Amino acid sequence: MLSLSGEKRKMMLKEAGEFHVKQLGKKVFFRGLIEFSNYCTKDCYYCGIRKDNRDINRYDIDDEAILNAARFAHENRYGSLVLQSGERNDSMFTERIAKLLRGIKKITNGELGITISLGEQTREIYKEWFEAGAHRYLLRIESSDEELYYKIHPRDEKHNFQTRLNCLHTLKELGYQTGTGVMIGLPFQTYEHLANDLLFMKELDIDMVGMGPFIEHHDTPLYKFKEQLWPLQRRFEVSLNMIAALRFVMPDINIAAATALQAIDPMGREKALQVGANIIMPNITPTVNRKNYLLYENKPCTDEGADDCTNCLKIRIEMSGREIGFSEWGDSKHYKKPLSIPPKVGRK
Repeated sequence: MLSLSGEKRKMMLKEAGEFHVKQLGKKVFFRGLIEFSNYCTKDCYYCGIRKDNRDINRYDIDDEAILNAARFAHENRYGSLVLQSGERNDSMFTERIAKLLRGIKKITNGELGITISLGEQTREIYKEWFEAGAHRYLLRIESSDEELYYKIHPRDEKHNFQTRLNCLHTLKELGYQTGTGVMIGLPFQTYEHLANDLLFMKELDIDMVGMGPFIEHHDTPLYKFKEQLWPLQRRFEVSLNMIAALRFVMPDINIAAATALQAIDPMGREKALQVGANIIMPNITPTVNRKNYLLYENKPCTDEGADDCTNCLKIRIEMSGREIGFSEWGDSKHYKKPLSIPPKVGRK
């Protein structure tokens, strides 16, 4: 299924789209994305904001600007927002996040759903953030294969495969709607890796997924493998195949239409919505900072304002035959099922 092309692929994607509408309807939910800082303590080999990249302008948006972005999301009936940054776990950072979460809840009367994507933390910090108002957490595994994981990350204490797995289990145990995701078209990656990634998500019993094509960045160690990669168009096609396949495997989870898809195909996110995705993330980061949050090259929408991004996506969603669930949190229906304890996938 993942390697399909031609007419068989078209038929599979069409069936996935129909299956999606039957299971979840046509609603698409907004998550206003605030990429508030590109300071990072990690050195992932694929990422443009990795710690050792000296050719990047570092920034950290102040609290008031973050709260203003949250107000914008609330006033424009987004329903939810996402706080995302480079990975840090110092006390200054973790205490600031708790304060921001409480502040966002206060200024929006608790009406704005909050997803955070802030990397590996201790159980105590995850619990503090949950109690402060976050209720969804995205922690991408990037590859569920341990050998491949260490080909795209350093093998040290800060980049430990088992630690990342344990964090995912902890998030679920604390009650977060838990999400993960992978990159598609990595160096050294095979279709078998990708199939196992889907099985990993199913076995972990995740509630939401953010996955998309790997796009290289010239200031990263993986860039030297550029000539060995699948062509961009193939990475795009397999990404859509992955979304469709996951929708069949996990009918009621939330799947994001990744911005990276649009870096390859101008209609990339719309095509993802048509084959199984139901979440889209308008970027509401202040425009002046967007060019410095480049995890990969050719990232789209870096010169748009929040209003421009919102209006553009409204039109695009309508073109996709979908409708926006304004002012709705759009929680994963999978999460709302009777609670069950998932198996400890890969946990020691």
